[in-house]
Amino acid sequence: MFSRTLRTAVPSATRAFSTTRPAALARMSIVGRLGVAPEEVSISGDRTLVRYVIGSNYGKGDDKKTSWFRVASFAQGPAKDYLMSVPKGSLLYIDADARMETYTDNEGNKRSNLSLIARNFDVLSRPRTEEAPAENDEGLVQ
Repeated sequence: MFSRTLRTAVPSATRAFSTTRPAALARMSIVGRLGVAPEEVSISGDRTLVRYVIGSNYGKGDDKKTSWFRVASFAQGPAKDYLMSVPKGSLLYIDADARMETYTDNEGNKRSNLSLIARNFDVLSRPRTEEAPAENDEGLVQ
């Protein structure tokens, strides 16, 4: 009786599930508070994007600092409507594609900018309102 074993060597750098080249990818996840209400901006023709700023705190006590991140979202339809309704101060989780862009400013100085394009977002909590809910004569919240 004759036995034969077939062995296939697959280099570790190849992707067996696809014939396309692997793309360079940088992702960033941020949990922070919405610094301003989101704004919709026209970018070309009928295309729009939603811009907003997320502040994330680090450190303790008097050493507490905040990092601010500008985020753009190409959400459309109900997702865009929902994002536009999120109030300032809401706690958000953002999953975004990230890339560093370099440019020369008006004075000729080289600058760099972190560009974040949101893939997904979740509202973790909304800000507490300072006003207590109104009560009627029976003491029930209206």
